[in-house]
Amino acid sequence: MSQQINKKPGGTGFQPVQKFQATRRNLPHWQEPGSIYFITWRAKTGQVLQPEERRITLETLRYWDGFKWTLFVAVVLPDHVHVLAQPLSRPEGGVFSNLAEILHSVKRHSARVINQLRGTQGSLWQDERYDRIVRDEAEFLEKWNYIRNNPVKSGLADSPEEYPWLYERGE
Repeated sequence: MSQQINKKPGGTGFQPVQKFQATRRNLPHWQEPGSIYFITWRAKTGQVLQPEERRITLETLRYWDGFKWTLFVAVVLPDHVHVLAQPLSRPEGGVFSNLAEILHSVKRHSARVINQLRGTQGSLWQDERYDRIVRDEAEFLEKWNYIRNNPVKSGLADSPEEYPWLYERGE
């Protein structure tokens, strides 16, 4: 039996967030229009991103900047990604849906391009993610510094500035 999904032409089927929402998979996901989020997701167990694959993932993250979200800072490490971002409002109202729409786009596109590069198929990223609403300026700065210093803490660079898969929004 087939189901018909009614959506606007060019739409994604995701509904914009109009008010606070709480959902749960393995982890809880709280969504509040206008909020900034600290987001982390991992590659599937055993998957390690090579330098070119990290570049592809970072470019995919940046592609939606200014269209679906404001990307403040992001880092792509060999097996996980950290992002500090704020979903943008849709012209028709609400904000881009519960991060799922944006992250689905990022994960799907980066996995497709990386699989083409590898000559493989299948999932690259774990389905679940960790996300947290940033509550104030102090937490925003703490998360920014955590993201920018993660490659140094992980032994991948001597300073954040020399890690090529780190993006920080300029003023």
